[in-house]
Amino acid sequence: MSGAYIFDAVRTPRGRVARGGGTLADVGSHELVGGLLRALVERGLTPEVVDDLVLGVSTVAGEQAGDVGRIALASAGWPEGISAGTVSRMCTSGLDAISGAAAQVSSGMLGVVLAGGVESMSRVPMFSDKPAFALDPGLGDLGGFVTIGVAADATALRHGLSRGQLDEWTVRSHERAASAPSWESIVPVIRDGDVLLAADEGARPGITTEDLARLPALFTEDPTWERVVRRLPDVARPETGLHTVASAPQLCDAASLVVIGGSGAAERLGREPVGRVVSWAHAAVRAPLLDATVPAATRALDLAGVTVADIAVVEVNESFAMTPLVFLKELGDRGLDASRVNLHGGAVAVGHPLGATGGILLANALEILRRRGGGYGLLVIPAALGVAMAVVIEAIA
Repeated sequence: MSGAYIFDAVRTPRGRVARGGGTLADVGSHELVGGLLRALVERGLTPEVVDDLVLGVSTVAGEQAGDVGRIALASAGWPEGISAGTVSRMCTSGLDAISGAAAQVSSGMLGVVLAGGVESMSRVPMFSDKPAFALDPGLGDLGGFVTIGVAADATALRHGLSRGQLDEWTVRSHERAASAPSWESIVPVIRDGDVLLAADEGARPGITTEDLARLPALFTEDPTWERVVRRLPDVARPETGLHTVASAPQLCDAASLVVIGGSGAAERLGREPVGRVVSWAHAAVRAPLLDATVPAATRALDLAGVTVADIAVVEVNESFAMTPLVFLKELGDRGLDASRVNLHGGAVAVGHPLGATGGILLANALEILRRRGGGYGLLVIPAALGVAMAVVIEAIA
């Protein structure tokens, strides 16, 4: 049983990336995190009790390179004696930061750690870090790198999903995101006294599968399909792709932070925990498939000593619409059904801010569970190169 307790979770709204500049395009990554740090103080956190800040960042380049956490602490006026660092595991970076913090406090090495992530996709676009596997064909062949949308299409084909199923899930995501509650964890992004954004952007209520059926597939002509065919002989290249701009995750800007403490942190923080990080697990499959979510979740559940039937809320990041559909299909025989998955929509509607997503999924799941009186939640995110991560949390009523 993990001795890692959750005392608070905050996040910014998700601001969509847009041509000509989205709502948060002028806000630096350190500013997004800095606003959350100031909000935690307003919510009763004393900075001096914090031992470390760990941020998940997928694209470690530009203003997100180096140690953006230390700059965020300085911008928020926090004491200079608090350390900070960055972890990068692509889309699972935020969950990795959270699990690392949980391990630190469980071991007793640290008492209170802030963990989460940040990604300004407006200011630091994907591949700004120029990863070698994306630039060197030999390394691309070795690691199985393909355009992420091609990976999503290939995974959907491997699991027998149709374009119609992807569009239906996309409509569901938008409908649920549009009717989502006002999240208590959201901290508005404010600059010079003006509120730039106070709620997630992107949800489009009223769209239909007929609307989506008219959209062209995005990845039909992508040249990296040749690598898929070589690595996955059972996946034939389709005449037309499956995912569209609608069933792909929206690019966005956001940050998230979770306050995690060990067994003695309640006295140190002067408050009782609202949840705990129970277990976590990493997994990988042959790239470019994106279905390592299934073994990652299975391992995390086993480590937690619970089953799918014990999980009240599941947040499967919509890294394309196929992700939750594959997850439901593979775990359906163990009792998982759609009534517990992405209850208030997901990334195809309101965005996937890469490194920040893990903390956002945790904040959302924790809030839903606490409104219901407690219970277990499961957070799952896949990433490029065939990796994935899952975390089990428990809300304390």
